[in-house]
Parts: sequence; C-alpha cells; structure tokens
Amino acid sequence: MDDRIKAGINWFEKKDWRPFPFQIETWENFLAGHSGLLNAPTGSGKTYALWIAYLISKINKRPEKGLKFLWVLPLRALSKDIQSAMEEATIDFGFDWEIEIRTGDTSTKDRQRQKKTPPDCLITTPESLHLLLSQKKADQYFKNLEAIVVDEWHELLGSKRGIQVELAISSFKEISKQKLKIWGISATIGNLAEAQRVLLGSNEKEGKFIRAQLDKEIKIESILPDEVEKYPWAGHLGIKLIDKVLPIIKANNTTLVFTNTRSQTEIWYQQLLNKDPDLAGAIAMHHGSLNNQIRTWVEEALHSGQIKVVVCTSSLDLGVDFRPVDTIIQVGGPKGVARFAQRAGRSGHRPGQTSKIYFLPTHSLELIEGAALRTAIKEKDFEARIPIQMALDVLLQFIVTLAVGDGFEPDQLYQQIKNTHCYHKITKKEWTWLLTFLKTGGESLSAYDEYHKTITEDNKIKVINKRIAMRHRLSIGTIVGDQVLNVKYVKGGHLGTIEEYFISKLKPGDTFWFSGKALDYVRLKDMTVQVKRSKKKTGQIPQWMGGRMPLSSQLSFHIRKKLEKLRTKELDEIELTKIQPLIDRQMQLSTVPKTDELLIESTISKEGFHIFIFPFEGRFIHEVLAGLIAYRISVSQPITFSIAMNDYGFELLTDEVFDLEEMLSFDLFSLNNVKEDILLGINETEMAKRKFRDIASISGLIFRGFPGKNIKERHIQASSSILFDVFSEYEPENLLLKQAHREVIQQQLEEERLYKSLKKISSQKIIYNKTNKFSPFAFPIMVDRLREKFSTESIEERVAKMQLQLENI
Repeated sequence: MDDRIKAGINWFEKKDWRPFPFQIETWENFLAGHSGLLNAPTGSGKTYALWIAYLISKINKRPEKGLKFLWVLPLRALSKDIQSAMEEATIDFGFDWEIEIRTGDTSTKDRQRQKKTPPDCLITTPESLHLLLSQKKADQYFKNLEAIVVDEWHELLGSKRGIQVELAISSFKEISKQKLKIWGISATIGNLAEAQRVLLGSNEKEGKFIRAQLDKEIKIESILPDEVEKYPWAGHLGIKLIDKVLPIIKANNTTLVFTNTRSQTEIWYQQLLNKDPDLAGAIAMHHGSLNNQIRTWVEEALHSGQIKVVVCTSSLDLGVDFRPVDTIIQVGGPKGVARFAQRAGRSGHRPGQTSKIYFLPTHSLELIEGAALRTAIKEKDFEARIPIQMALDVLLQFIVTLAVGDGFEPDQLYQQIKNTHCYHKITKKEWTWLLTFLKTGGESLSAYDEYHKTITEDNKIKVINKRIAMRHRLSIGTIVGDQVLNVKYVKGGHLGTIEEYFISKLKPGDTFWFSGKALDYVRLKDMTVQVKRSKKKTGQIPQWMGGRMPLSSQLSFHIRKKLEKLRTKELDEIELTKIQPLIDRQMQLSTVPKTDELLIESTISKEGFHIFIFPFEGRFIHEVLAGLIAYRISVSQPITFSIAMNDYGFELLTDEVFDLEEMLSFDLFSLNNVKEDILLGINETEMAKRKFRDIASISGLIFRGFPGKNIKERHIQASSSILFDVFSEYEPENLLLKQAHREVIQQQLEEERLYKSLKKISSQKIIYNKTNKFSPFAFPIMVDRLREKFSTESIEERVAKMQLQLENI
C-alpha cells in the first residue's frame, strides 16, 4: 500500500474513525492524477475523501506559494463548516496553510488582502470565482492552481450557476497549463454519468466515478389526520395537524420542520409559537430572505444545541454541518424524490445512522404522496438534473468578465469554451455575432455608446471604459428575480430582504409578519422598507415569487401506482388505508383511473360548464396542456375558458355547455402540430418577454443598479420590454431573443416531458364521466381557482359551505 494512503488511514485511526472504502478509493484515484465525480450520501465523510486526498498528495513535497486549491460551494452558509474541517486536518498533517473564505459576505478589507496575498486554499461560490477572474493579472493569481472541488454539484447542475462553474473551470485549465484535477461531489440523482460529463467537459474520458456503497436507511412516517376529509383542498389540513407535530418536537432534542416556501416557513413558525408559547427561545426560522446574521446565528445555535426546532426551507437542504438533528418533519408534498431524500438525510447525519422523517400532508390527497415517496426511495428512483445548453447570456457575461481583466484572444477563447458541455455546439458564426454584439451593440443598438463595451487592442479584446468595468463587476451572477428590498426598523436593525411586488401592495400602517415578528409598514425610503414592531395579532404573510414546485415525473409515476392499489383495495400501507373513504367517494361519483386510463369529468354548476382532466403529470405540464386543449376546442367553436390546475389535473370552465364527447372524437390530445398549437394556445410571446428580462440582466444589456440604489423593478421590466420589442421588429435573428423563446419552450413549458406526457395520453383509454356533483379529485382544483377571488378568511367559509353541500348526497 502507498505510504501516503497509510498516512490517511493513520489520521482517521487517531480520530477513532475508520475510513470507508470509497474514501480510500478517492485517495488512490486522486494520487494517480485522475479527475472525477464522487457520489455519497449526506454525512458520510465526503469532505475528508477529497481534502485528505489533496493533503496526502503533498506529503514530502514543497508546495508552490499562492492559491493551490479551490473548494466551490452553492451556498455561503456551507463555507464555515467546510473551513473548520479542512483546517483541523491541515494542522494535523503539519501543513502551515491558509484556508480562507471568499463569498459575498467577505469584507472589502479581507478581499483586498486575499487579492495581494492569496491563501493556499480558497472556499468560494461561483459568483466570487468570476469576480476573481475579472481582476487584472488573474492568470497570475490562478497559475499554481492544482485542484478544484465542486461541492453539491447536483444543486448547481441544470442551473446557470452551474454554467458559471463550467466556464470558470475552462479558464483554470487554460491558465494552469498543467493537469488540473477536477472533482465534483454529488448526492444521488438520476443522471450521475451525465453530471460527470458536464463537470469535466473535454476531460470526461479521463474521469473516474466513485460511488459510496453505503445504503442510507430512511424511515418515513406519515402524520395522519384523525379523519380524512372527503373533499380536500390544498393547505387546509397542514395547520390542523399542529397538535400532532408538537409531541414529535417535544420527544426529540432537535427537529427541522421543512416547508416548501418562505411564506409557509413564516406561517408555521408563528403557529407553533402561538400553540406552544414554551417554545419561545427554543424555536427559530431559517430561509433565504432573512438577514445573513440571523441565519448564521440559527446554524450556530443548532450546532451548539441552544435551540431545539428550526422551521426552514431548502436553505437548510444542503450539508450545513451542524450537530445531527434527531428528526425531520416535511410539511406538504416535496414534489420530488431526491429533494425528500436530501431533507431526510439531515437527521442521522452520520455514517450508519438511520434518518427519520415525518411527512405531514397539507391536504388529504397528499397522503398518497407519502406512500409514493416511501416506494420511490426504496427503489432509488431519483430525478435527473437536466443541464442547460447554449445559455448565451451567461457566455456574454463571461466574455466581458475576461475583457474587464487582462482581455483575451478571441480564437483561443472560442476553442476554450468549445470544450465545455454547455457550448460544445456553438458555431463560429454565433461566436462572431456575440463578439460583434459586445463591440457595437449589434444591428439595433449600434447608435448607443453604452452598448459599445469592448475594443480590440494588441490582438486582444478588452474593456477599457472604467464605468463599464465597474458596472459589470457589480452585476456578475446569474440569480435574478424581482427587486429585493431591505427590511429595517426605523431606528436601525436589519431583518432581511423582501420582494418589491409584495411591498407595492401595502400602505403605511399595514401589518405583515416577517422574521417571526409582527411589523407595521412605515415607509419605503432609499430602497429600504422601514418598519416598527406591531402589537397586532394578525397581518399579511409575504409571498415570494418562484414558490411553486412542479411534481416530478418519478413521483407522478409512483402516485399512479398507488392509485391503482387504492382502486383494487390493496391497502398494504397505512396512508392508503387512511385515505380509502375519500377514494370510495371518488368511485361513487366518478372513478379512479387505471394507469392506462385518462379520466375526464364534466359538471354543470351556477358558475358554468366545468371540465376536469386528470393526467397526474404535475402543475407545470397541466398549465400547458390546459392551454393546448382550450385552444383546440376554440378552433371548432368560439369559446372562452377560465383555467385552473394542480399537480393531479386541470379545470376548463366556460359559461357555454357543449358536446364534449364530440370534441374528444377530434383527438384533442394528438401530437400532430402540437408545438404550433401550444404556441397559439398560450401567450408565448409574453412568456418569452418575461424570460428575456432575466436574459437581459445576466448578459449585461440592463444594469440593475448600484448597491443600496437598485433600479426599480418596473423600470427594469419596461427597459427589457422595449429591447424585446425592438429586437422582435428590427432584429428577429438576435441570438438573445432566440434564447428567450428557446428557454420558454425547453424549460418553462418542459418540452421533452410534455411530449412524453402527450404520447402516454394518446395511448390511454379515455374515461369520460358526467358528474352531478364535484368529485374529490376535482374539488381541490376548483378551490385553487377560487383563491384568486377571495381572502383567506372568506375562502375558508366558502369552502366549508361547499363541502357541506357536496357531502349531503
């Protein structure tokens, strides 16, 4: 055995640990000069697999001075724990190395110091990496780089932040002029081989794949209501089960309560505190809009055992290395198998320990999801993360990043980016267009100096305008969304951030809940929401954009299988037994479709003619399918529909009764001309215009403002809308315009999954039932539509009356 491997084993033994075979295998491959992807469950020692590999590779060697190792993370919150683990091992091995953090939270003073004297190892994020690449003499800064580890690669893959990592790695390969070791760490996803290819790019054939043969046992227990409502509706059941949640919290030392949205986090925190005031001081919340100091305190308090319960979102999904929690509670369907398994892994966060997770349904039908999740995890049926192709907005930003630094030779950079997975299909013509666009603004914007960003000097493309360079450095990143405003007390004290669209609906004196506190809105001043503490017991809960998560195709498949069991009364799981009365009601009024059947129901009410279709393909697919079917019906006769949907089906509502059976004979679900019909059935242009707003921000067409002086969202929207219209009319071949339309089709409309869904539907037998009353499957879709019209209080009263009427049959 290699003496260096022995040194790694000895270090483990001194800690009274034993290295796993996957850790030793990683060390061996790293020492042999390989790159690769490591797949291991949460809490199994992934950090030590790669950091110890690097440390033992330096035994009896004299390392070069300067930056030698990069550890890239998707979340700043992960950095301190990684740093602590790395520092401890480094000292034990006798290396006098500086291991530092560079993120958006790093002070200006520390950034300047790191720039002049780079540490031996830097823990950073994709955005900070690109900021470093934009500085002068970046090639000197990174010239001694030997290895880069991308942690939580499954979280970055399939996003534009992942593309930032691809591009940064392509630069490091060029700068280092040596065999750079590239390693990724990933939780289990459905396309691990593709994940490795994307990360390694042109090095993919040399890559090694290492899988930790550690079967993590996950125990799933559903929190069952005493009685299942025969007419369920989303969100109603969750809080009703709070009395069953409190005993779980009290029986454990530490509990994480995961919700799917920041709004739910605020609600559950407040409801738990109201129900059990003794939790005061022992409960906290954690989500991405809270002040970073608050989040850091929560993580440290959880680590030290100061608090016993944290209500949180996906901000704690990843490997923040606090003390293992005893149990997890998932509020509402997680909509994905991998997401649920990741959250479950936060308990029993040590090798060999069982992870315990409770599933709390927010409406009765979600009980089926609990049973489906258990089967999917047992069968390891995890979702794939689909990588994005040809994101030209990110590439334009990257080109300017390099031009702001020392500049680049266009032919050399073209070959460099061709070696990435994202841009391996880019043509010379497209490359030339991008460079011309940055130099002149293209055909439409050539008359405006602000779009003349680059020049050619000494055969290199550069940015020499200091204002353009400064604006670009402030804009580096791919996370875009509605304008974020700081929330502060009138007398000082920062609470976090909130989106402008929510604040725009408030007037001074209105009360809202944020960060677990009742706040009175005072004024909006200098992009800051000024508030004061309120004594009121009620108030609005902020709604953040992007809270919806679609049901994955894997989970959809397993839900259909559970429905088949319910239909045939194979009640071998407690969730299925509990929900059987609802299913019996569904069978009484309509039916439960088999896996090879598509159920369609129609009902006439005072509102009009309701058509309910149940593909069980998830909210996003149903939104597109609803538009497609509504358009195809309207071609045959002039008609207008209101549309509503959930993860199980969708509703078309019209005030005209017509012969639906005749319409179905026209094959409404045909694949013929489907793309054209979809684009006619939805407002694709408006969707592309919204998508273009993000593309314009990332590519640098629009400047979002200086820190503390951000440009208002409505101005950004107006500017991007004008550019979209200009390109559409005068420059239809503009590549950014084409990208906006492409992203709508591929990402927002989930083109590939949509075609698979339609293909499956075309082979199914259609079961059409005319019902006298709304069925339990139809009821929650109808309630979701009514939410848009009524307040929370009045919707509860209205739904209660509707339930009473429907149950009196």
